[in-house]
Amino acid sequence: MNARMNLVEQAPAAYQAMRGLEGFLAQSPLPESTLLLVKLRASQINGCAFCVDMHGKHAKQAGESDERLFATAVWQESPLFTGAERAALALTEDMTRFADRAERVGDEVWDEAARHYDEPTLAALIIAITTINAWNRIAVATRMVPGSAVPA
Repeated sequence: MNARMNLVEQAPAAYQAMRGLEGFLAQSPLPESTLLLVKLRASQINGCAFCVDMHGKHAKQAGESDERLFATAVWQESPLFTGAERAALALTEDMTRFADRAERVGDEVWDEAARHYDEPTLAALIIAITTINAWNRIAVATRMVPGSAVPA
């Protein structure tokens, strides 16, 4: 597989703006482990092989276990996630699958996330889910090659 385009070269200002969101998230109160799980799960849903590869590697580098990484795709059936992580993953599912639901983000999902996260952290979670969905669309559209990202 070959990439269709290098977005960094063709739209450097847009790329930098997206990196700015990542900078915000790195400084946010959202736990890194939750951020990495959210990025991995949204990427799985969106079929973004590049992002699944990259975020799986980042999570592993950050100390995430293989068991939890493998279970992210089936988190609802796994006892390996905390209540807060489950709430974040549920919100990720609802926000990523808007077209699949009559109620875009259900009250039950929202209320559970709000129960686990204060408003600044919940705001960061929403930005994280929105940002990874944008990255997924960029990577899928431009056919970014899995394995070509080297973890920092």
